[in-house]
Amino acid sequence: MTDVPFQSVISGPEGLAELYREPSQFVKNKKKPGIDPGSARFIGMSPFVLVGTVGADGGVDVSPRGGDPGFVRVRHTDAGDYLLVPDLNGNNLIDTLRAVVATGVAGLLFLVPGKDETLRVNGAAWVVTDDDVLDQFQEFRRPKSAIAVRADEVFVHCAKAFRRGRVWDPAAWEELAAAPDIADIVCESGLVPGIDPEAIRADLAQGYAADLAADRP
Repeated sequence: MTDVPFQSVISGPEGLAELYREPSQFVKNKKKPGIDPGSARFIGMSPFVLVGTVGADGGVDVSPRGGDPGFVRVRHTDAGDYLLVPDLNGNNLIDTLRAVVATGVAGLLFLVPGKDETLRVNGAAWVVTDDDVLDQFQEFRRPKSAIAVRADEVFVHCAKAFRRGRVWDPAAWEELAAAPDIADIVCESGLVPGIDPEAIRADLAQGYAADLAADRP
């Protein structure tokens, strides 16, 4: 095991069992395969999803994806239910796609602005280029590929984390207005020494506008 700078590390399930009680049977039963009508409606109104993957080397990644509400499609088949996430304009690192190709699994966390509950989907995953998949994203320029995730585990996540973090509370947004943006972080990391953060913000604004416009037909 990799050395860690901590003295008390839990290394097995027994240690966890000493700290945490068993979940209720209701909680145990909430994970199920397939997309039910309520989950489909939530996904159909979600403009934002986080895609979690693990690469061949064990490295993990979580990538945000956004679009019009319902930009992630639900496909029901005899072999199971699938979610289709279009791959839109990005920076071409394609870490998420590489990970899906390497290990064939992904986890999705769907958000709806203003809703404290979230929807989670875990399952086998593929990068697909089927014409009938890509052609359906008509609100965008035709994507080069899409991530297909089989809905092997589907469950709702309660509101406590979002309420603790006051994620949708405008008063909290005002309190956090001084948080650093990408320009601050890039400059302070030394990645682009000697560059004015305002110049980076201006370049980013132009790049965002161009890339978002390029998403549309």
